[in-house]
Amino acid sequence: MRTQEPKALWENFYSLTQIPRPSGKKEAISQFLANYGRKLGLETVVDEIGNVIIRKPASPGYENHPGVILQGHMDMVPQKNGDKVFDFEKDPICAYVEDNKEWVTADGTTLGADNGIGVATAMAILADKSVVHPPLEAFFTVDEETGMYGAQALEGGVLKGSTLLNLDSETEGELYIGCAGGVDTTARFDFAPVAVEEGDIALKVTIKGLKGGHSGCDIHLQRANANKLLFRFLKDAVANHEARLASVEGGSLRNAIPREAEAVITIPKDGKEEMMQLVRDYEDLFITEYNGVEDNLQFTAAETACPKEEMPEDVQDFLIHAITICPHGVYRMIPEMPDVVETSNNLSTIAMEGNSVKVLCLTRSSVESRKEELKQMIDSTFRLAGADVEFSGAYPGWKPNVNSHILRVMKGIYEKEFNQEPKVITIHAGLECGIIGRNYPGMDMISFGPTIEHPHSPDERVNIATVQKFYKYVLAVLKEL
Repeated sequence: MRTQEPKALWENFYSLTQIPRPSGKKEAISQFLANYGRKLGLETVVDEIGNVIIRKPASPGYENHPGVILQGHMDMVPQKNGDKVFDFEKDPICAYVEDNKEWVTADGTTLGADNGIGVATAMAILADKSVVHPPLEAFFTVDEETGMYGAQALEGGVLKGSTLLNLDSETEGELYIGCAGGVDTTARFDFAPVAVEEGDIALKVTIKGLKGGHSGCDIHLQRANANKLLFRFLKDAVANHEARLASVEGGSLRNAIPREAEAVITIPKDGKEEMMQLVRDYEDLFITEYNGVEDNLQFTAAETACPKEEMPEDVQDFLIHAITICPHGVYRMIPEMPDVVETSNNLSTIAMEGNSVKVLCLTRSSVESRKEELKQMIDSTFRLAGADVEFSGAYPGWKPNVNSHILRVMKGIYEKEFNQEPKVITIHAGLECGIIGRNYPGMDMISFGPTIEHPHSPDERVNIATVQKFYKYVLAVLKEL
């Protein structure tokens, strides 16, 4: 991997893969980037939350040009295959070049190209004295993936540049000038457990092998949600086959489509074969319904140690009804841009915490009123089921500016360098530009990047040729500015 061009970029990316940096574990990566800037002899600032800003003086003759900010986030999404033994807080990412020599990917885990490639690009530019550029700031944020907390903590007046290049998009040849805002909804079902019926046995039912993916970029692909499939089965098993729910877990991250989910159910001993057959029937049904979308869907059941307690029947039923009703996926497309998602919801995680079940949703929209509409639908769904509901992590969208100066410049450079027009679009995923723009209302911003497929899943990979093209493009833009 480190022998690919541009070598400095890939060497930096390799270094990033060796530093565990899941969201929420920012100390090591923040210190690494701060030390990197200081070793280069550049002004380096680390704020209270761990964001790092490294400033590089302009090239000769560019001292009076407006400053430019290269911006990316230092954390990565920790996702792995179920059979992969891996600790994201301790183990380095095992990245490698695929046999076709076209892609870099990882062994059974997310790669961290989102946003490691963007960070590695800025690092390479900071170190390269031959790059021609105006005054530069590299701004690396913490904990973007879990709530954009680094950008949220940025105060006005800290950044000195007037143009921001966000290096966190994932399709080469596309320039992003707008994004969706988002909000988290947490519903909590508290209960007093009851004893399991004497003589019952327990089965663990598991759904796995789904593709998952980024809940913004991939939400329109109609991929299966492990939580929704599991509860579809549970509704039938409880209503028609005397099953009771003892525990349930599904999904792992708010911004990743759930790939795996499992539940422990109790049943009368003489109902085991009937329940095993029901699981097989649902597996066949799911495979048929998702033919051509999910290639490795597996739904299985196995007898497990019988717990002493389970959920009371009323809470169990309310939970199952709420998850069944709760919307997931695309809610509305942009009427003027029918290929772009306007509003969506990701029914992301279901987790047991003592005598509580917590359900988390991430709602996105480029229209604030639509985001509020869907948020209130979800709120009503869970409140009617008796849950306590809280909202958190709200962040604004980024309103497109089709008359942006940086957009005109970058369109012209792309056409000149590559003899084709770039696509100018908005993205349904969240970008930090919306938050930064709130505190820096005059900031001219754009987002772009190389091609990264399947971010937020163990299938994540980055295309080598587009990284080369992307880096060449960044250098040409800096020279022009």
